[in-house]
Amino acid sequence: MRFPAFCPRNAFCGGLALCLVCISSAIAVEDQEVDEAVVKAIRFLASRQAADGSWQIDQRGPSTAGTSLAIMSFLAAGHVPGEGPYGAAIARGIEYVIQHQVPNGMIIDARGHGPMYDHGISTLMLSEVMGMSEKHSSPRVRAALENGIRLILKAQQVRKTPRERGGWRYQYNSEDSDLSVTGWQLLALRAAKDIGCDVPIERIELAVEYVKKCANGRGFGYQPGSGPTSSLTAAGILCLQVCDHLEDAEVHNGVQFLHRQPLRSQDNWFFYGAYYYAIGAYKYGGADWDRTKAILFRELLENQSPDGSWTTKNGNERPFGMVYSTSLSVLALTVEYGYLPIYQR
Repeated sequence: MRFPAFCPRNAFCGGLALCLVCISSAIAVEDQEVDEAVVKAIRFLASRQAADGSWQIDQRGPSTAGTSLAIMSFLAAGHVPGEGPYGAAIARGIEYVIQHQVPNGMIIDARGHGPMYDHGISTLMLSEVMGMSEKHSSPRVRAALENGIRLILKAQQVRKTPRERGGWRYQYNSEDSDLSVTGWQLLALRAAKDIGCDVPIERIELAVEYVKKCANGRGFGYQPGSGPTSSLTAAGILCLQVCDHLEDAEVHNGVQFLHRQPLRSQDNWFFYGAYYYAIGAYKYGGADWDRTKAILFRELLENQSPDGSWTTKNGNERPFGMVYSTSLSVLALTVEYGYLPIYQR
């Protein structure tokens, strides 16, 4: 390979190694490629909406989480409720989610992977709808969002050991916590606070403390004491960043871990990780973002099917279906579009 004149490794690698500059230039992603992939993916998602306004996240039927991920994909691509070619579809999806909020504030249907997963994802979606523009929301959206936030805050107050304190798990009354479920709740709280919902900053900082307990000097693991994985390290980085902890050592260590072990499509929880990884790296910025974009976006683009969808390659995510993998892929690829408030630096 011919090294560029500015290559920082050329002076000592002697042409025997591929430096990151050369890797990035060899697999650079053009904006047009991303745009075309997103358009195809949005068309695919639109074709998969059910008559009741829902999307199916797995083989068991309609899902509030699947619907919310699909809605956020449309929003991230620049589409809004009630306007344009997908406005009616988005509005029907939002209505489906709102209709599945039960009296205690939980947004859930009977088919969820875990109640707090469904709830966190759906509450984040409502926050993003409100955050994009008041024009595209409604009093019903606001009420559903505020009730959802209260449920998240209440679940955080369940009595837990110091090790588990501050986080969330599958059930709203779980006495333990994990980073995966916690990530969705924390993003929902941060997004809601940004649009004026009553979210005490000390509750966000309490969640940050739990996230940091899942760090281990390299990356982030599923629970305190767990070994690091690429997908959960991406989640941990973003959780700290959206809570204004951009310069913390845990963020820097996590970024370095992901440079050593970047996400690959055959990895467990690749699409879940791609969502967190893209936003977190974008917020980190600079050369780290350029490198991540080149590698992660190329991995996504090369694995998109002709119909615009993505299909998982490993057993962990495969049961959730193509709406899940396609929505998360769109959310990763559209990070530079800047439409979703959560993306903004």
